[in-house]
Amino acid sequence: MPTSKIFITLPDGSKKEYHAGVTALEIAKGIGERLARDAVAAKVNDELVDLKKPIHKDAMLKILTFKDKEGKGVFWHSASHLMSQAVQRVFKDQDIGLGVGFDVEDGFYQDYGMETLHPDMLEKIEQEMKKIVEEKLEVEQRDISKKQALEFYKKDPYKTELTNDIPGNIVSMYKQGEFDNLCKGPHVPNTSCIKAFKLMKIAGAYWRGDSKNAQLQRIYGVAFPNKDELKAYLHLLEQASLRDHRKLGKELDLISFHEESPGSVFYHPKGTVIFNELQKFVREEYLKRGFSEVVTPLVYDKSLWLTSGHWEHYKEHMFTLNVDGREVSLKPMNCPSHCLIYKTSTKSYRDLPLRIADFASLHRNELKGVLGGMTRVRKFNQDDAHIFCTIEQLSDELNACMDFANFVYNKVFKMEYHLELSTKPEKSLGSEEQWKIAEDALKNALEQNKDNDGNRREYKINPGDGAFYGPKIDLHIKDALGRSWQLSTIQVDFQLPGRFGLTYEGADGKKHTPIMVHRAVLGSLDRFIGILIEHFAGKFPLWLSPVQVRLLTVADRFDKYAHDVAKKYKEAGLRVEVDDRTESIGRKVREAQLAQVNYILVVGEQEVNNGTVTVRRRDNTIVGEKKAEEFLQEALGEVKERRV
Repeated sequence: MPTSKIFITLPDGSKKEYHAGVTALEIAKGIGERLARDAVAAKVNDELVDLKKPIHKDAMLKILTFKDKEGKGVFWHSASHLMSQAVQRVFKDQDIGLGVGFDVEDGFYQDYGMETLHPDMLEKIEQEMKKIVEEKLEVEQRDISKKQALEFYKKDPYKTELTNDIPGNIVSMYKQGEFDNLCKGPHVPNTSCIKAFKLMKIAGAYWRGDSKNAQLQRIYGVAFPNKDELKAYLHLLEQASLRDHRKLGKELDLISFHEESPGSVFYHPKGTVIFNELQKFVREEYLKRGFSEVVTPLVYDKSLWLTSGHWEHYKEHMFTLNVDGREVSLKPMNCPSHCLIYKTSTKSYRDLPLRIADFASLHRNELKGVLGGMTRVRKFNQDDAHIFCTIEQLSDELNACMDFANFVYNKVFKMEYHLELSTKPEKSLGSEEQWKIAEDALKNALEQNKDNDGNRREYKINPGDGAFYGPKIDLHIKDALGRSWQLSTIQVDFQLPGRFGLTYEGADGKKHTPIMVHRAVLGSLDRFIGILIEHFAGKFPLWLSPVQVRLLTVADRFDKYAHDVAKKYKEAGLRVEVDDRTESIGRKVREAQLAQVNYILVVGEQEVNNGTVTVRRRDNTIVGEKKAEEFLQEALGEVKERRV
């Protein structure tokens, strides 16, 4: 009996014929041995699957490697299984309860119900992991009944609870050697794929993030396909630790974090200066670019989120509470509230585009285990804006959004960046036609985006990674250590205006639904500030610096002159301090440098007589004596130009 044939479409658009039941791994081997060796998982019609899963119908296929974001996730989750198997071997005399484990932004973690772990045990676990890698155990998926799973986990209260939470009567298990684990997958084909890893630290974590529950032992780790990548990562980590925004934020008295409000940044006066200066910068650009700023509430009734679709698609990330006997939520995004503002008056095509900006605080219920200083928070503020426009205006508005982002990152902060276009996900709202129009509009904006040499900037397509309501462009900047951070985003949305019944009267006299563009340039200000602290290593450019100038007196008889100069500088808009302590000039200079004050001005008898200041930069460069007014004008010019 002849084998039925299927057609597989690859990311480059090529289509090839295979026998039904072919696996992604077989297809990868046909393309090239290197791809087959590097492959960790696959996407079949936007579904993440194991490389060994048979494909029985025509499909779109993408082979994922560690270089892909989703590939990293699969690899790191597989590494957490490798670690759990090693933990069970090392502590075979204990009943180890398996809590939750996740791949996170820079590795993975797994929670264990066991006796308190000592950091010295990490090396022993690593050694056992190496043995498992050498055993080249095949990783196999199988479905079993929930009843069988509950019997299997009868001694593990955590897996029992997780099993009971799964809907239906069938659960997915992954097995490698003697290790068998409840998991939806996918995973790498065998344990030999995970060639390099490092267990980083141990932390305590409450079961399901609730302090009323048992405290588990959480182990964090990283893993890579080869030792060179691990070595490079550990070196980068060493460099990054010197720039860590939590460390520098404390040393420079910018920010702090407190368990009384996990995932929230406490801005000290100096940190607040940076926050406010960034808002001021964005507000100045809003005036130039036709945006109107609004202030909106933080708490909304469930009915709003049902209308927007977030209750169905996003509820697990929302903070919900009960008010007046009704379910309400802190808002995780601004778009529905801007739709309410739009509806307060009748609009015609002459009123569009309408550009609404909002700095309101947002709250998202991130898992406690993935919180990370300022870069992964629960409470944050965005330079958020929404543009309501006609289909005819869409192209110009998207080009303007790209111009705004390019101005900020290329012209002001001088940061390299790359662009990614994320297309329709498996679960989405709206018609195919609407998605095509939106995706084509974003592609057109990307095609017209030029670099400093006038060449089109390259961009990457992430199939199926768009928001549920529309496709998006994401901008990823590269910091001083070469790390990539996703910040700016531009999204086209046909759905929300329709769900809220938004209309405008067209030139034809008929009612039409506007298109909504979601955009943020800096993104989360909290995240952006954390990145800036590390990018500049705390050495902020003058316009952002909390203390721009510090005057140092040689002796107390020069204090009045120093304070008079400082008063004039402050009135002109500079942030100035005076150090008139009875300490040596050498010590005062050193302390100003450690505080990352941009300009250190020494005043003594000569400066008083000449009406000058002797200027020194924080890098110990001595500029020399300048008239006090001359220095003031130069500093004000540097601030105005926002030099970096």
